[in-house]
Amino acid sequence: MGHQGASNGMGGDDIGSAAKAHFVLVPLMYQGHVIPAVDTAMLLATHGALASVVATPYNAARIRPTIDFARRSGLPIRLVELPLDCAAVGLPEGADDVDKIPPALHTNYFDALALLAAPLEQHLRAHPPYPTCIVSDFCHSWTVGVAANLNVPRLSLYSMCAFCLLCQHNVERFNSYDGVADDNEPVVVPGLEKRIEVTRAQAPGFFRAPGFDHLADAIERARVQADGVVMNSFLEMEPEYVAGYEAARNMKVWTIGPVSLYHRYAATLAARGNTTTAIAADECIRWLDGKEPSSVAYVSFGSIVHADPKQVMELGLGLEASGHPFIWVLKNPDHYGEAVREFLGDLEERVAGRGMLIKGWSPQVLILNHAAVGGFVTHCGWNSTLEAIAAGLPVVTWPHFSDQFLNEKLAVEVLGIGVSIGVKEPLVWRMDNKEIVVGREVVEAAVRSIMDGGDEGEGRRRKALALSEKARAAVQEGGSSLANLLDLIKRFEVDAGGCTTE
Repeated sequence: MGHQGASNGMGGDDIGSAAKAHFVLVPLMYQGHVIPAVDTAMLLATHGALASVVATPYNAARIRPTIDFARRSGLPIRLVELPLDCAAVGLPEGADDVDKIPPALHTNYFDALALLAAPLEQHLRAHPPYPTCIVSDFCHSWTVGVAANLNVPRLSLYSMCAFCLLCQHNVERFNSYDGVADDNEPVVVPGLEKRIEVTRAQAPGFFRAPGFDHLADAIERARVQADGVVMNSFLEMEPEYVAGYEAARNMKVWTIGPVSLYHRYAATLAARGNTTTAIAADECIRWLDGKEPSSVAYVSFGSIVHADPKQVMELGLGLEASGHPFIWVLKNPDHYGEAVREFLGDLEERVAGRGMLIKGWSPQVLILNHAAVGGFVTHCGWNSTLEAIAAGLPVVTWPHFSDQFLNEKLAVEVLGIGVSIGVKEPLVWRMDNKEIVVGREVVEAAVRSIMDGGDEGEGRRRKALALSEKARAAVQEGGSSLANLLDLIKRFEVDAGGCTTE
């Protein structure tokens, strides 16, 4: 069987032909969305369903090693690679890599993704077995037409939590911002038992930004029309918010997370999300093996954020002053000028042995689960937040945009496992040029607050460890997430007459 056949289900690929359910997962082509979608596909395939993951070429190249590893292990999983027509919507060549898209052209990128509808439908008709369910990232409103044309159900896939979704839904549903002129004036989220305050700047609504309104409206219509929701969360962490969101949307919510816990082997953890991390993983683990238990602070701001140059320096100096060992992930240091690169080089020399700088993608889940790691300074992306929870780690919350402010509120105000760095406004995709820099003294104090212990610190750590136990129990036999996963598969099986049981 050739490589093309192995990846795309072409030419006599009969893997999954005996499966009673065929889920087609269509993630948003950002790493923070692709990775949990692939993990979800692995979970579905592990329990007997065929899972097809749709990806554009750049993303397909990143996840193909993981998919191929799973296929060699006998899992019924496919990679459906579809080309992205960048030229048709005025995008430069190579814009399949979202890092290379200028901010002014981001709406064009979503227009390009919508052009995948016809090729996807054609592929699914041509490569049996016929799909029984499309599981689409909530951002892909165009999959409504694909599911309708194929006459199959469509579920919304969320790589975020019910707390975030319910807060955002209630603020919009009850028009909480009406009459509030200042984007930074807090309002109380209605309809919750616990008092939670947000601002329009922190929770404006998904894609509610100038130029994105048509996209936001289409996404909301698609969310309303979905046949259910698949969510990377677990019931025991936020039962009232899962129930609240189910009631608010009047649709079934399957919480099947934390999906990162699918990975039981270092090989899949190390390569998760990037083909190069397996090489770096060994070096990280050797370094961590030489450190005391719970002594290392891990610092990462995810796959999208590029910190301001001044902020990079203040963060580095704060980590150095904290006195704690640390691993600091810098996504793309070449993005910065000579002054920052020189600063980073000098810092590496000064903290040699105590601090490790990872330049590029890191094997994050592998690091977080190492016994030497004791806390996580995070941008509060949901994947990172949930991975910290699964690992039993307290967090320093440093949100930058989108759902991250609500995730911070969940970690700090609801779950009690976080310390806020104090940022109240979005740091990226702003309409103004206002500079927001967290000083080195604040960084130092926050790191010490989660690493040094004390009554409050120990309380956060105890809560984080208790949540970790619940997360791990949820995905095991008798757990809520595994039960939901099995129910999801059963709900969308094909019966003897060729119809889904849904």
